Amino acid sequence: MSAPAVSIKGRAFGDHLLLALVILLSIVMIAPVLWVIGLSLKDNAELMADPNSVFHAPYTLKNYINTVGTSSVFIWVRNSIIVSGGLTLGTLILSSLAGYGFARLNFPGRDVLFVIVLFGLAVPEQAVLVARHQIFSVLKFHNTYQGLILPGLSAPFGVFLMTQYFKAIPKELDEAAMLDNAGRFRIFWKVLLPLTLPAQATLGIFTFLGAWNDYFWPLISATKKDMFTLTVGMASTQTNFAQSEGIGFLMAQAVFAGAPILIFYLFFQKYIVTAVSGAAVK
Repeated sequence: MSAPAVSIKGRAFGDHLLLALVILLSIVMIAPVLWVIGLSLKDNAELMADPNSVFHAPYTLKNYINTVGTSSVFIWVRNSIIVSGGLTLGTLILSSLAGYGFARLNFPGRDVLFVIVLFGLAVPEQAVLVARHQIFSVLKFHNTYQGLILPGLSAPFGVFLMTQYFKAIPKELDEAAMLDNAGRFRIFWKVLLPLTLPAQATLGIFTFLGAWNDYFWPLISATKKDMFTLTVGMASTQTNFAQSEGIGFLMAQAVFAGAPILIFYLFFQKYIVTAVSGAAVK
């Protein structure tokens, strides 16, 4: 057998092995999701009698009906949409403006200020929790939308991401726009900002995902039922935290809370691929 034929067979074997590993990894990743969905479609009493009943019929939508039937569930969904959407929009605006300033403007203390911003990545939320709680209490921000949104607007990662993306854009574009008598803001808004849409989409997706799933701060700041986000509201319906008698209902809540995020991610995932591939090319 000739050397080229052996080489081709070797590459084919490697490709098949890689494909098998990818399929195996995909099964491992999706198995817990399928397990959660299966549990959510089973009656709680049947699961108590036979945990293996998840593998066979009958299935029921009773748990989802009970979840949607919770009197405040759509209020919690609305609150989560407002908080997550407001936080995402605010983060994109502030991070884009700050990133442009750090990447394109020269001002005293710019590098020092940028390092200080990056230090924010090393400060855990718990370290400032008490001070934030006291400030918000004085300002009467608890149980308000601004109280749930404002803490997340300090986004060092967003500033860093947008700064690096603006730096990767050739400065010749700025110079060409200045020759057309364009001002700083017009250059930012009309020329540079449209080029950063992949980075903004990536930042927006991760910001929205984090805000939607956030449980810690909303649990502290929102003490009234009509101001609960979906994560806090769903947790408040669990009278038995061990959930030994309501595992199907608990799983239905998990699917209900996670479905909007999955849809949101599937819709915008192409922008993440564009951002990552664009960064690799640069």
